[in-house]
Amino acid sequence: MEIRDLVVTPVVIMLVCAVAYVLRRRMTDEVTSRYYFPALALKIFGAVALGLLYQYYYGGGDTFNFHTRGSRIIWEAFWDSPELGWRLLTSSGEYIPGAVKYYSRIPFYYDPSSFFVVRVAAFLDLFTFSTYSATAVFFAFFSFIGCWLMFLTFYRLMPQAHGWLAAAILFVPSVIFWGSGILKDTLTLGALGMLTYAAHAVLIQRSVKISKIILLVLSVWIIYTVKKYILLCFLPALLLWMYASRVASIKSVILRVMVVPVITVLLVASGYYAVVLIGKDDPRYALDKIAITAQITAYDIGFYTGRDAGSTYSLGELDGTFSNLIEKFPQAVNVSLFRPYLWEVKNPLMLLSALESLSLLLLTVWIAARSRLTFVRGLGNPTVLFCLVFSITFAFAVGVSTFNFGTLARYKIPLIPYYLLGLIFLYYENRERNKSELAFTE
Repeated sequence: MEIRDLVVTPVVIMLVCAVAYVLRRRMTDEVTSRYYFPALALKIFGAVALGLLYQYYYGGGDTFNFHTRGSRIIWEAFWDSPELGWRLLTSSGEYIPGAVKYYSRIPFYYDPSSFFVVRVAAFLDLFTFSTYSATAVFFAFFSFIGCWLMFLTFYRLMPQAHGWLAAAILFVPSVIFWGSGILKDTLTLGALGMLTYAAHAVLIQRSVKISKIILLVLSVWIIYTVKKYILLCFLPALLLWMYASRVASIKSVILRVMVVPVITVLLVASGYYAVVLIGKDDPRYALDKIAITAQITAYDIGFYTGRDAGSTYSLGELDGTFSNLIEKFPQAVNVSLFRPYLWEVKNPLMLLSALESLSLLLLTVWIAARSRLTFVRGLGNPTVLFCLVFSITFAFAVGVSTFNFGTLARYKIPLIPYYLLGLIFLYYENRERNKSELAFTE
């Protein structure tokens, strides 16, 4: 925290709130307006709180490598030479004559995905005088817009559950905290919300507008650049959502049964092609390398680079084979959704994470118990399928490749809203069906 934070940040907050106020009329109605500014305020609070945590609790970390040891150096280069500053801002990690004294001080310069975040922060620094908290507020605003668009998507599908939907998407503590500061997770969370909104509009509602296509392409590009493994989990689930919605719209039961095999083949083929396409430019995410990548990443985060981020955990030995990876599926999903347990807590941050995980477990048990025999039938809802397939697949992906509770708390935030949404839609689907069946028997 510096003097400039106390001067520039309030101005930026007022600017963001003014823009949000102008957008509110187009992005809210009488029901949703009550959630709009509280959600934005919490995002801004989370952005500032995260910076304070990294400064005074961790004493450094990724967010400072993105800004203080990253974007601020590019900002300084702009002051010394606008030409060099621009070349650094648009650099892809290549050699730049005369700029070595700058980028040699940037730890993430040769890491394309991390340096992308540095470049985004550097661009914002031009307007905030490289004020950490002010730049973080802009990151938070981007994440808020993405989350709000995601909220609108599901609100229009089930308006009667607006309170639950707002809680799941806008007010989960860990998602607010880890998805608001200058981190990769903030950009990917916001982009994922935008992608959900645009993909639903274009692919399911068939509302093909230039603005939504641009938003679709932009969000895919951001996620692909920063964390392409999110797309590996998201695109197959999105295709399932799209195909299942097509099948659900067919009135004739006979025709629906006839179409299902064709749709299944299309789903498998398109899902496989999407995964192959994502891993094409990065061998780590090729299908035959995923198991090895998970093994290397898990051991690196658990016992080396991430050893100071929190307590480690283990799912047993990873040997780099796909079959061994699949064997870890139940444990990996469990650790992402429901751990750390209370008896595994070793510091205050873990306690908060454990309480949230316990709440998620209790909610899961409660909804499963309330659904009883209609649980399986509720899975026939395309939206339930999409949310649960993506969240559980992603839970497996991060759970099996992290091995560190501190890092996992941050990495898993994209899955939490979707998992909660799956439970909410499942609950309401079964409740409405039970009401219909009761009315019919009467």
